[in-house]
Amino acid sequence: MTMNDRKPSPRIIASSWGKLEVEGLGIGKDFKLYPGGGRPWDWRETGTQHSPGIQPADIQELIDQGCVVIVLTRGRQLALQVCPETIKLLEEKRIRYHSAETGAAIELYSQLAAKGEALGGLFHSTC
Repeated sequence: MTMNDRKPSPRIIASSWGKLEVEGLGIGKDFKLYPGGGRPWDWRETGTQHSPGIQPADIQELIDQGCVVIVLTRGRQLALQVCPETIKLLEEKRIRYHSAETGAAIELYSQLAAKGEALGGLFHSTC
């Protein structure tokens, strides 16, 4: 699949504490985004908590969607951690990743999406 064939990753239209508005998906608290779509991110699916943080199972869907770059948000107060096993999986799969405070991560995601990257992200809108 060429860059021209790939559907773009949805844009984040607006964000504030506890609220994200995503192109084509509406308004929600936390989202998983990937080329051509996304969905609400329900931490209960994988047992994710602030610590130890983002699980390998949380990013597997993004990998399955063909993401070659993944943005991981750590919350607006950096309370959400990233499990070492998650980093190991990304490195094993040779997937570029960025981990940052939510506001900075949204800015970076927007820049990468504009370049047409096969981009995914996990977005946490609170702490």
